[in-house]
Order: sequence, then structure tokens, then C-alpha cells
Amino acid sequence: MTTSLLEGLPLIVETSPEWAPLACSRLDEVLRDHAWCEYKAASAGLGLMARFPESEFLHRPMVALVQEEMLHFRQVTDLLKERGVSLGAPLPDPYVKKLRGLLCAKGSGIGGLGDHLIVNAFIEARSCERFRVLSKALAEGTEEERTLSDFYQRLADAEGRHWESFRDLAMEVCPEEVVLRRIHEAAEIEAELISEMPIEARMH
Repeated sequence: MTTSLLEGLPLIVETSPEWAPLACSRLDEVLRDHAWCEYKAASAGLGLMARFPESEFLHRPMVALVQEEMLHFRQVTDLLKERGVSLGAPLPDPYVKKLRGLLCAKGSGIGGLGDHLIVNAFIEARSCERFRVLSKALAEGTEEERTLSDFYQRLADAEGRHWESFRDLAMEVCPEEVVLRRIHEAAEIEAELISEMPIEARMH
């Protein structure tokens, strides 16, 4: 295992080695998908506040997250514009849909808000790992690719902070030991899911 790719993350399996070459060869598609992932992450933060209005402790951290995700959305759409690539329409994200279905099933997990926070924690963690993979793959390329490598490393650092924020918020809902146990369970579920997903030129 390359510890640098999973360091500090709750994930227990790395992305397939087949993903990076595919992503690099179809970078415009990946950038389109990435832009919409940032948009959806911002939407998810807003959605949590609307879904759980009584949990006012979410407001400041979610507003901060939404602002950062929308900054990333703008940055990626700027990259697309520089490359002469249109954004296009968002595609469904089967990974996120299936992960949410698995971890937020009624009667399991740590409850509505807690489970939604854990889901978002794992989405951010997997995004962090994918950004690290992409940054590493681009680091030995052209000057343009090396610049993109640096960009993805910065975004990986941000996603790493986001997963920790969701984890810490979950610990305000449930006792720490309960959250850590659920993270361990979720890691096993996410690992099985990611191994079953097709390898595509997209972030998840």
C-alpha cells in the first residue's frame, strides 16, 4: 500500500491503478465531472442545513464548506474555459447514490443526521484520494500537466480537511466511540462499493 495516498483518510482501499492513465488520457471529461462534483458538494452542504434545520451547529461549518466548494467549482470551470471545453450537463453519480443508500438505510447506522455526515465524510475522503492519485500521475508530464498536478494537490488538502470536518460534526451528534465504530463499518462498505464500480473517466 502506498501510505501517502490513504494517509489521514478513513479509506481502506486505494483507487484501481487503471484509473489514473484513463483519467489522464480523457482529462477534459474528468474536469467536467469534477466541476459538477464541486457543485454537488456545495449543494449537499446546503441540503444538510435544510434537512436538519434544528441542528444550528451545522450552519457556520456548512456555509464555509459551501463557499470553498463553489470557489473550486469556479476554478475548474475556468480551467475548462481555458481549454476551450464546455461544461455540459451534470451526469448522475452512481457512487454517491449507492453509498448514501447503503449508509443511510433506515434502522441501521447512527441515525439520520449522523449517517448523512458520515456519507459526506467518505465522499470527501474518496475525492481527496482521487485528487492525490491524479496529482501524482500528472506530476511527471508537461508544464501544463505539472501546473494541474499542483492544483490537484491543493484541492486534495482541502478535501482532507472536509472529511475531518464532517467526522467532527458527527461527533457532536453521537459519542466519539459510536462515530469511530460507524466509520470503521462504513470503510468496509465503501471499499466493497468502490471495487464494484466501473473504471471511468470521472471522479467517482
